[in-house]
This record gives sequence, structure tokens and C-alpha cells, in this order.
Amino acid sequence: MRTILLIPLILLTLGGFTMEEKKELPNFDKLWDYNDPAKTEKQFQEILDNLDDKDENYRLELLTQLARTKGLQKKFEEAHKTLDIVEKSLNDDRKIIKIRYLLERGRVFNSSGKKLGVARFLFLQAYDFGNEHKLDYYTLDAAHMMGIVEPPNTQLDWNLKAIKIAEDSEDKRLKGWLGPLYNNTGWSFHDIGKYEEALGLFQKGYEFRLKIKDEQGARIQKWTIGHALRSLERIEEAYKVQKELEQEIIEKKIAQDGYNFEELGECLLLMTKAEEAQRYFKLAYENLSKDEWLQENEAERLLRLKKLAGLEEK
Repeated sequence: MRTILLIPLILLTLGGFTMEEKKELPNFDKLWDYNDPAKTEKQFQEILDNLDDKDENYRLELLTQLARTKGLQKKFEEAHKTLDIVEKSLNDDRKIIKIRYLLERGRVFNSSGKKLGVARFLFLQAYDFGNEHKLDYYTLDAAHMMGIVEPPNTQLDWNLKAIKIAEDSEDKRLKGWLGPLYNNTGWSFHDIGKYEEALGLFQKGYEFRLKIKDEQGARIQKWTIGHALRSLERIEEAYKVQKELEQEIIEKKIAQDGYNFEELGECLLLMTKAEEAQRYFKLAYENLSKDEWLQENEAERLLRLKKLAGLEEK
């Protein structure tokens, strides 16, 4: 926690705001750093610790986001306990709090891999509630989550619906959804073998990330473009995209990307350049074998990489 300086008016500065200015409580949504949920959790907790009893609606809404920071860190029990506090205070007048509660409770269940049917029900409930009360931003969020939890053929319906909402809206907050929506919908098309459609959406996602100057997001989306090109058997184009990505990572001195190495290896293997491919598969395995999620969910993929890298025990 930051040091509190006792000065004449006992001003407590948080996120550029002072707690004596009740009309200017911190906009906690703008404090979110999804790449560092632990840091965001500390910021949110700091704000909560210094609220007074007059800020109850603000406190409850912020608690839903505190729960989300915990869920992203796999502290699922803590996340649920935080949401239990919110649930006890829900009423008909707290519509935004309710829909955010439904979304975050669903996300915790989904992220933990438990009660996935309950997660789906909560997202659907949030979508219907948002439609009923014209809470478009959160309705779109619910459609986005339905596009994640549904099977591929149904995911498309939800994701295309969400994309239309965002593209047709003049609300800048909804426009911000286009990046993840293009990406997720692209993967939904890819999963059912519609690679051309996937490529088109990945390209739109890449252009979107460039427009908002999201360098990391643009690199990830560029990788998906290369992957889709390989799926389309446009191997030389795919290889060129991944090589450009590798060069950018080197030039900007960014951490090595095992997924980029993996794609380069796959392209080279298809180009019958086995020796060069093996070098990249080795780099890919060295990086990706440290990933806990891949260890738990993609064990066969890691074993294949290990074999192609020539690292199997004799």
C-alpha cells in the first residue's frame, strides 16, 4: 500500500484522484492492467480500503472487478468469496452491479474449469438482463463470453452478433471490443475449418491493433495470420509472416516467443527443410514446455515438439 501523508486536509491520492473529491472517485475500469492482475488487485484493494459508507454502489461494482483480478490469478476461492459479498447486496436498483456480478461469477467458474454449465447459464442470464435494461456495453461482454463457452458452431452466432453490435455502435467503449471479437471469431471459424473467413478476421484484428497502437496485441494477431495461412497451405506466405515477427522480436529485444518458433518449425517442415525445422522445434520446446497451461492441457503437443526437436530419450 502507498504511504499516506498526513497534511492539513488529509488528502489521500489514488490513481490521480483525491478521496476528498467524492465526485471524482477513481475510474477503476481505466486502472485495469489485464497483463498484470496482481498489480491491479493491489490498486483496487487500496481504493476499497479508503472508501467510506456513502460509496456503497461504487464499492460493490469495484468488488466485482477485484474478484476478476483474483480469478485471473487462479485464486478462485477468494474470487468467489468476494462475489458472495456483492451477491448479498444485489437489488432491483443496482442493475449495473448485478450484470457485472453475473459476468464475473461466470468468468470465475469458466476460468476454474468447474461448473461450466453454471458459467454458461450466468453469461446467458447477463445477456438477457442487459438486453432488457439496455446495458449495451455489458450485453456485448456477455455475448462475447457466450462466444467463448459455446461449441464452435454456436460460438459463431454469438461472436458475429457481438461484432455487429460493436461495429454499428458509436460508443467508443464498444469499439474497444472489436480487437478481441475479431480474434475470437477468427478462431471459431478456424476451429470448424473455415480458414479463409478466419484469415479475414485475423487481418481485421491486426489492423485494429495497429490503429490503437497496441504493439503486443498486433504481434499476437500477426501470429494468427501466419497460422491461418499455414492452415490454408500457403506455406511460403506463412513462413514470411512468422520470420517478420521473429525479426521484430529480435530488433525490439522482446522475450522469445515459443509459439513463433513452433510455427517457423512447422512451416520449414512442410518446406522439407528438416534440419532447420528441428532447430526451431527445439527452441519452441524449450520455451513452451515451461508453460503450466500447456503442460496440463496440451501434453501431446509438447511431446510432439520434443520428438521433432530430437530431444526424446534414447
